[in-house]
Amino acid sequence: MTQTLQTSTLALNNRRRNRIREVALAYLFLAPTLIGLLFFSLGPVIAGFLISFTNWNILLPPQWVGAENYRALVELDLPRKVLSNTVYYTVINVPLNMTVALAVAMLLNQKLRFVSLYRAAYFLPVVSSTVAASLIWTWLFSPNYGPINYFLEGIGIPGPTWLGSTTWAMPAVIIMSVWKGFGTNMLIFLAGLQSIPQELEEAAMIDGANRWQRFWNVTWPLLTPTTFFVLVISCIASFQVFEQVFIMTDGGPAYATTVLGLFIYLNAFRYNNMGYAAAAAYVLFAIIMVITLVQFRFQERWTNYDL
Repeated sequence: MTQTLQTSTLALNNRRRNRIREVALAYLFLAPTLIGLLFFSLGPVIAGFLISFTNWNILLPPQWVGAENYRALVELDLPRKVLSNTVYYTVINVPLNMTVALAVAMLLNQKLRFVSLYRAAYFLPVVSSTVAASLIWTWLFSPNYGPINYFLEGIGIPGPTWLGSTTWAMPAVIIMSVWKGFGTNMLIFLAGLQSIPQELEEAAMIDGANRWQRFWNVTWPLLTPTTFFVLVISCIASFQVFEQVFIMTDGGPAYATTVLGLFIYLNAFRYNNMGYAAAAAYVLFAIIMVITLVQFRFQERWTNYDL
């Protein structure tokens, strides 16, 4: 009896040692990723949050100011205008981008010759350099020698100054952004369209449904999960827009195109106001999180997951 008990205890201890060895080995393999996550992701997030409560110009030690940076973001007129510009950009860009992406995806979902070539051509702007594309569109929108105004004048419409106008600068940036980014959403919509069983379309066609009726009653309900995903990622990307605004307008004229991403960059690296920029970054994070949570909260009202 004693020998059996000792054997069981020894076996249990061996299992424990093997378990500890396996866990230690697992953490050893995970260590590079965990260290990178700690120092390059989680660490900067925590540091940025603490910096947002300070007044720090990089050169001098940070001074604790409490919630003063957040109070300034709420009370000053410029941050309100910046937020308004960001919302304006998002409200116009997201629906327009999704509409163009869905329309092109439906066209490319047909049985066409060289359809793979067409898909690659429409996706090409996504993989092109945003800086290079922004410079090209800056030339296209040039009021003096740009092709867009040349075309408008050819049909009797006086072209605006585009990037030099407080009215037209943001629409110009939105046009460029739609051209640059709709390819990603197009591929996602195309994948969603190809996952819809053809039998349902054929049954609706046999019942006498026209093209619009088939889309509205068959395709669209089954495409709502894909649409929800595209909506979420598009809103997140739109609120973080930066490169094209920085290259094309630098936030001008008269702050007409200064969005939150550019506002954070300017305060951090041009005005050396790191605390204020960090506070603005966390405000942007909070806005994106709230909007995303609201979208998930109301998705059940219009999203259909029954195939």
